[in-house]
Amino acid sequence: MTKTLLSFGHGYSARALARRLIPQGWRIIGTTRSAEKAAILRAEGTEARIWPGTDLSDALRSATHLLLSAAPGPDGDPVLAKLRDDIAATAPGLDWVGYLSTTGVYGDHQGGWVDEDTALTPATKRGLARVEAETAWRALAAETGLPLHIFRLAGIYGPGRGPFAKVRNGTARRIIKPGQVFSRTHVEDIAQVLEASIQQPNPGAAYNVCDDDPAPPEDVIAHAAELLGLPIPPAVDYETADMTPMARSFYAESKRVRNDRIKDELGVKLLYPSYRNGLPALLQAEE
Repeated sequence: MTKTLLSFGHGYSARALARRLIPQGWRIIGTTRSAEKAAILRAEGTEARIWPGTDLSDALRSATHLLLSAAPGPDGDPVLAKLRDDIAATAPGLDWVGYLSTTGVYGDHQGGWVDEDTALTPATKRGLARVEAETAWRALAAETGLPLHIFRLAGIYGPGRGPFAKVRNGTARRIIKPGQVFSRTHVEDIAQVLEASIQQPNPGAAYNVCDDDPAPPEDVIAHAAELLGLPIPPAVDYETADMTPMARSFYAESKRVRNDRIKDELGVKLLYPSYRNGLPALLQAEE
């Protein structure tokens, strides 16, 4: 039987996983909202479906694996809102289900460490919506035996998503908030964690996906500037900085995220254990 991944909200991280699976003979069905994105996905070897808007019953029947990347909306998790009963009916035929969540579910720990057993105390609306979505998927798994795995992703960077463009065009700033620290993860490390989990399913497990080097965001911007040989961007005080509400919300939480479980359980060896490895590799790939 062909291994078939049905990927809802087939975006940046899911596409990185698909690049690993397609050469192994996998069939990838990915949903997207626009015809433009669908054309891009088809060029990458993915069977693209515009969803919501098309019937996915045939895709669900043939799927052996599900990946859920779609963010919660006003009505909660969009996949559960529209397809809960259909997924419940197909649960016995599924080998693995992955839900991509966020380390935002842990809330603010004032720079302290969190792991997968830390209580979920989100500090933002976005984090609360993710906790509610995780809870809803866990409820479906308890009811149907759905082989659910939850992946809590730190700040994602990778090709096309690094600090270099802003540093080059002069719009980068080093926002200074004393004690602020973030964990981050390279998209290729997300992809290898997902692949390792698919190979070693452990239904019910939750995994933090991040690197080994939580760091103040201003240090990352400064390192990017140094790599480019450009002046270090100006420091701006967080309290007076002109920021969007979304950008400001990221600074509502400060924590260091432990990643021992992906190493101990899944045997993952990070490709980019620090932004100090990841950023030079991005720059090299660009050039």
